[in-house]
Amino acid sequence: MKKFAETPFLPTEVEIEAISDNEAKISAYPFEDGFAITLAHPLRRLLLSSSVGYAPIAVKIEGASHEFDSLRGMLEDIAIFVINLKNIKFKINGDKEQVIVEYSFNGPREIKGEDLINSDVEIVSKDAHLATINSDCNLTFSVIIQRGIGYMPSEDIRDIVGTDYIPIDAFFTPVKKVVYDIEKMLVEDNPNFEKAVFTIQTNGQISPITAFKEAVSVMYAQMSVFNKVFDLSEVTVSESGEEPVELKELVIKIDDLNLSARSFNSLDRAGLKFLGELVLMSEVEVKNIKNLGKKSYDEIAEKLESLGYPVENTLPENVASALRRKLEQLKA
Repeated sequence: MKKFAETPFLPTEVEIEAISDNEAKISAYPFEDGFAITLAHPLRRLLLSSSVGYAPIAVKIEGASHEFDSLRGMLEDIAIFVINLKNIKFKINGDKEQVIVEYSFNGPREIKGEDLINSDVEIVSKDAHLATINSDCNLTFSVIIQRGIGYMPSEDIRDIVGTDYIPIDAFFTPVKKVVYDIEKMLVEDNPNFEKAVFTIQTNGQISPITAFKEAVSVMYAQMSVFNKVFDLSEVTVSESGEEPVELKELVIKIDDLNLSARSFNSLDRAGLKFLGELVLMSEVEVKNIKNLGKKSYDEIAEKLESLGYPVENTLPENVASALRRKLEQLKA
């Protein structure tokens, strides 16, 4: 007997495919038609706007007073030096929100990102070029590295740092690219289901998986504003990796139901091993189990009734679909 749906179908599966250290695919399914894009679009926006990263926000260079200055013995003007510094991807070690790191280099040499690694910061873009200095040059500078999200222009940073520092446009976002695809999929012979597939690429400051987890956390936090007006305490989501309580009950083995030997043997000969297999059957299907007499049927129907699964009822479609997949795994 078909049952009217009271809630949208809940997706039950998540797959993660690591393409490289900085790129991954994350798939979630199955969604009812139209629900996948409803979730995917805001998650993409959050990935690009709310992922926490690191950026140099200001630099103080000994012998240079502003970004249009030049330094004797350095090939690059200060403006080019600042642009090169902005393109180097730092990562603060530990939980600090801001660090000031100091450097001093004597020429002749080329200075790259890997030369800036120390106990306070890691450098993701180790091969990035910073400057080339001659033998008569000593390049001494300090950089303020900040943790943050999004973008902050140098005009706003100028009021935060000291006057002896040159402010730098801060691009914190560690996510370089996010695309999503909505793929059609078949669920229980129904083609009107979808899979959301995210492809996420980061600059190496954080992993794609971490970025995705942060975006989901931000979405939850933003939605919590409605708790001020609506009581959403009863809305629960099972923890990742845990089976819903109802599903756990339905994978109880039939030999744990304390049925009579006659009833158990009839079900066993029919290949039925789990309670969920009985619950998924219609009343007619249960009655038509081979060699199942009326007394045995009545006993089974009474047992199902006592467990909260009357033989004449059917499970919600989302629970039934998840149960079928679970039973396939158990019987594989």
